Amino acid sequence: MVEHPLIEKWASQIASITLGACKSEGGSRSKILNIGGQNTLPLLFKEGKIPNPPRIAFEVWDQAPGDWPVELVNALGKNILDPFKWAEYCVKECQAELLCVKLVSFHPDYGNKQPELAGKFIKDLLKRVEVPLIIIGCGDHAVDNSILPIVSEAAKGERCLIGSALQDNYKTLVASVLADGHSIVAESPIDVNIAKQLNILISDMGLSLERIVINPTIGALGYGLEYAYSIMERARLAALSGDKTLACPFICFAGQEAWRANEAKLSPQHGIIWETITASALIQAGADILVIRHPSAAEKLNKHIKNLFS
Repeated sequence: MVEHPLIEKWASQIASITLGACKSEGGSRSKILNIGGQNTLPLLFKEGKIPNPPRIAFEVWDQAPGDWPVELVNALGKNILDPFKWAEYCVKECQAELLCVKLVSFHPDYGNKQPELAGKFIKDLLKRVEVPLIIIGCGDHAVDNSILPIVSEAAKGERCLIGSALQDNYKTLVASVLADGHSIVAESPIDVNIAKQLNILISDMGLSLERIVINPTIGALGYGLEYAYSIMERARLAALSGDKTLACPFICFAGQEAWRANEAKLSPQHGIIWETITASALIQAGADILVIRHPSAAEKLNKHIKNLFS
């Protein structure tokens, strides 16, 4: 007797979000990327549709990092000293299809640049690379409220993903991305209820839930990964069961968290392994965008994703 597996069907699906705009759409990107859109749990291809694979975004800072492990800095070489060369290296040499740009130099403790320079930097970067952009502020609420509206306007029409919106600091950014046609990163501290509430607050301002990407603030392997996994799983189960306020794609900053781990700094290979395993587990949890730092980790993950989706 042949046993047939139980096939589970869900009432809802995750929103599909497009990143980047081609010239025909008023932008200047050479290609667009779609994320989300699945109506089943991660990698359960027989139970539903998973139209878009997880995307790897290469992390690029607008100035050379001062606290990255030497193994990571050596992997990027002199490119790390110039953000434009760094971005071009990721696109041309590493075949990056998506960049995540962090505007660290505007933080009061790491450069304190004038806000108006943020717009010029993004405009120049858009001229140097043609892939879609994720743009993240410096992390200081007051500064981000001054630079992100400038950045949003500078990239108008390019359909970027801009963040981060937090429960205590979201109104200014929401107004900007709403006006300029971008999507938004909604950041919550590993808490399903806060993620849901923040999405409701954002949508109440008029930004569609179909333009929100959730950053659940994950942990790395050995540093909270299992808890982050369970929170992402709970959110995805609720979304597929019909909760529209949680039916948004996930972005996970796997590189940032993995390279904080002490074990990642033991040797170049340890760091690559820590980043790769962290990101691989997050794919199983439902990550739609993985922000990665080491080129070798990105290469391994792209092969892994290709194998999973073949």
